[in-house]
Amino acid sequence: MTKRDLTAWGSFLFMGLIGVLIAAVINIFVHSDLMAFVVDCLTLVVFAGLTAYDNHKLRALHAASGYSAAGSLAVVGALQLYLDFVNLFLAVLRLLGRRR
Repeated sequence: MTKRDLTAWGSFLFMGLIGVLIAAVINIFVHSDLMAFVVDCLTLVVFAGLTAYDNHKLRALHAASGYSAAGSLAVVGALQLYLDFVNLFLAVLRLLGRRR
């Protein structure tokens, strides 16, 4: 939890996500182990930031909307956070799986 405003981070994190996707597609053709390591590290940083950003955004939306739209907001927020956590978990598995 932080009291800092994270709304400005959204565009930077989205650009980071696009950059990670482009680097991953390039690495499909290049097959570089170093580039794969860098992409996995960047994926961890980007999705950790997206998790914090999404959590902050959901808290702000819930405080602004009150309890009238809590049902649909909860479903969308749960899906966003679920996708963030799954991608974080996959990036950690890719990083730790390279030690074989």
